[in-house]
Amino acid sequence: MLTDKDFLTKQKPSWCPGCGNFAIWIAMRQALAELNLDPHKVLVVYGVGCSGNDTNFIKTYAWHSLHGRAVPTAIGAKLANKDLTVIVMGGDGDGYGEGLGHFLHAIRGNVNVTYVVHDNKVYGLTTGQTAPTSDRGFKTKTTPQGTLDDAVNPIALSLAQGISFVARGFSGQAENLKHIFKAAIQHEGFALVDVFQPCVTFNKVNTFQWFFDKIYNLDEKKDYNKADFQAAMKEALVWGEKIPVGIFYQANKPEYISSLPQLKGMALAKRPMKVRDISKLLYEFK
Repeated sequence: MLTDKDFLTKQKPSWCPGCGNFAIWIAMRQALAELNLDPHKVLVVYGVGCSGNDTNFIKTYAWHSLHGRAVPTAIGAKLANKDLTVIVMGGDGDGYGEGLGHFLHAIRGNVNVTYVVHDNKVYGLTTGQTAPTSDRGFKTKTTPQGTLDDAVNPIALSLAQGISFVARGFSGQAENLKHIFKAAIQHEGFALVDVFQPCVTFNKVNTFQWFFDKIYNLDEKKDYNKADFQAAMKEALVWGEKIPVGIFYQANKPEYISSLPQLKGMALAKRPMKVRDISKLLYEFK
């Protein structure tokens, strides 16, 4: 059996001491080990941001993508080799700012990819600018009087777009986060896990204690039904003195690859190459 140590590299994490990324790093390694997924059968595609540093810290195949382009890169990899377990690691700026369009269309396609967003509600790598998930009034060096924009609600947005699995975790609850990761990876279809990941250096508002004082777990809520879309949307809109975490919604929907006859059978990456004579085709374009 695998352990989380099988997913360690020789590189030590370089995040700020106390960063919420450490819990995500640990929980993901534990989830992969408990699912008994060999490192060489897993690809993690990383976005640009503090989350992207994880490229060096988890022992799997890894691809450091362009800013906002991690999701389509991961989908391309999954289409080419459906035998891989494909995971995306990105930040809230990377995913809900630069990459928002890709994210929404990925939901439509429902390719079997797990998308983990490190949501610290600030641009941490670039030293603390307002992010898409920053709350109205949040003060940064780019918004010294406080941002005038409302925050993006990734859970409600995902549900409205028709996602088949959406969850929210918290870096202060690594054990629960591990279980969410496992459920998302095992889900057949596109899965979003938005993770509250406090930035201890540049976000002095949304701290660990701030979240501890507010969050409640949907798994502990009596009679909550993860298959109930209306109930999920109702919880997705809860924000303020109380904030829900856990699996909001999970449904069975047609998965993209399984719906394509061209991709049935052997993975594209494992099929033999066939060299064809294309001279006649080229002649037509002279």
